[in-house]
Amino acid sequence: MKSFFNLFAKSYSEMFGENRSANLRYMVTTALLIAVSMALEALTIQLPFAKVNFAFIAVAAIGMLYGPFVAFFASGICDVVGYIAHPDGMFIPAYILIAMLQGLIYGLVLYRGWGDMNIRERTAEFTARVVAARLLDVLIINLFLNTAANLHYGFIAADSLGAALSVRVTKNLLELIADIPLLLALLPAINAAYNSVRGRNR
Repeated sequence: MKSFFNLFAKSYSEMFGENRSANLRYMVTTALLIAVSMALEALTIQLPFAKVNFAFIAVAAIGMLYGPFVAFFASGICDVVGYIAHPDGMFIPAYILIAMLQGLIYGLVLYRGWGDMNIRERTAEFTARVVAARLLDVLIINLFLNTAANLHYGFIAADSLGAALSVRVTKNLLELIADIPLLLALLPAINAAYNSVRGRNR
């Protein structure tokens, strides 16, 4: 529990610490990643009972760089701005909370000071954390919370829940095959670019 609160405190200080120039850089980087999330959201593919998009990559990057506090609120902003930019059905606040919990997962699992080190030097640990983060996202957010919310709000009929779950489980399992290598390839590149820019601005 102490480690949990320490992560939040450290994440909070990333954005609101005493170094104002660093804070501005963190805010700009987060805003850019939110914009990337919006661009990826625009490429969403709608399937029966499910949809496919890669906006989680930007959320994972925010969680990796700035931790659970920043990723929690940034994910909520992503969801609200994404709805404004690409409205699809009615606006339901419960989905914002679910999106924020997604950011929380990536922040808690991936935030370990990768910005201060070469991720390739910690390949085994980083790989394990990426796999764990994506699995938790799929199980908790995609399969449990989103399915429950869709059922509650009538987007999935109760009498078709079995078929919906079958489609969603199959879709998420297939996505994992692509998602995990994608994260393992992109997150170190994002981290390296971030370190390069931060180093020039010190």
